[in-house]
Amino acid sequence: MLADRLARDLYTELSKLPFVDPHSHIDPRSAPARSLDDILGYHYYTELSHSAGMPQDCLAADFEPKERVRTLLSWLDRIDNTAQYRWFIEICRSFLGFKADRVAASDTDFLWSQAEKRMSQPTWEEQVLKQTNVEKIFLTNDFDDSLEGFDTARYVPCLRTDDLVFKLDDPKVRERLAKATGVEPTDAGMLRQAIGTLFQHFVRKGAKACAISLPPGFAPTKIDETVLSQGLLDLARGEATSSIKALVSWGVFWMLAEHCQEFDLPFDLMIGVNRKVYAGGVFQGQDLFDQRTSLIQYADLFNAFAKVLFPISVLTSSQNQELVSYAWIFPNVIVNGHWWYSNIPTFIQRDLTARLQAVPKTKIIGYYSDAYKLEFILPKFDMFRQLLAKTLADDFVRTGSCTESQAVSLGQQVLCANSKAIFRV
Repeated sequence: MLADRLARDLYTELSKLPFVDPHSHIDPRSAPARSLDDILGYHYYTELSHSAGMPQDCLAADFEPKERVRTLLSWLDRIDNTAQYRWFIEICRSFLGFKADRVAASDTDFLWSQAEKRMSQPTWEEQVLKQTNVEKIFLTNDFDDSLEGFDTARYVPCLRTDDLVFKLDDPKVRERLAKATGVEPTDAGMLRQAIGTLFQHFVRKGAKACAISLPPGFAPTKIDETVLSQGLLDLARGEATSSIKALVSWGVFWMLAEHCQEFDLPFDLMIGVNRKVYAGGVFQGQDLFDQRTSLIQYADLFNAFAKVLFPISVLTSSQNQELVSYAWIFPNVIVNGHWWYSNIPTFIQRDLTARLQAVPKTKIIGYYSDAYKLEFILPKFDMFRQLLAKTLADDFVRTGSCTESQAVSLGQQVLCANSKAIFRV
């Protein structure tokens, strides 16, 4: 907890405010965890424990879940210096009745039984949501998701488009697209029709954004539709070279931006992830950032679609100044959250301070959880609120830039109001 009185007072006020989580990987049909295995299965714990020396055999699908938890807990003393460890302790204390500030393998039976008893309650989801104080949670929906079976007012759909842009050479992806839309993407015109059908479906079901994660070398540009049609034909024949695949990716991406403009949806860009760098890593623990990424690769896009809002996430804190500069200049560039390897207190503090000092306050989406289970939203946002309170105290109230009440108002804006305005929820 914060030692400074002013920061603590601001944190207390910010904690009272409901907020919006504008990006998660939660399955709305199974939103909360059902066991402690769901919690410790989060990739941060498996990859950090593996990095500290834990063998991967306990992560096999047929490994007994309670024993996997016992194994992971026995390795957590190697990572108890990390922010992710503090998230886990906060979950145990907030939701499972745990009292200590350290956890060990000897706590397995207690934590397992508490999780089993509490998470099996029919009202568990509502309990977690109420304690977390989150109003809306944005999802990551595959393009062929039916969007049925959940409350889209609480769990806001978002069209995730990675497969469309980067995997159309896979016959299974093209089959999924044809099944979802009734349209075979055989040429640029048919692809446009299929994408239009997807957007109509998602918007009708309450979607408020389109999103994609992008590799370091991606530099989108508009592709002539005749050229794109030939590329799609080459894909269907299995004759596409790597350069043809890249060309198709650019064409599909540009077409998605056109539809975001037509349907008035923000286009979330998560830039810079290099997939499968560590081939021997655990599931979801293989990807890293790449310093070769620059937002200049997207300048043509920002200029071409001036009416489309682009909430941007970057993987590295070192790229934050570039993102801040683009949001400073381009009206349609929004700074969005603290993604993945930047989601560490020291990086958040530095990056958040720069954003608050340099970017119009209406263009800052403070944070998102990136969570896979509901229980993680509370500790992650609590970490951010503490850092936000400290930044507001040190760099705004104490400098005379604003009063305490104005600081709370600014905090509420970046925690909730901006997400509501930008995504129109």
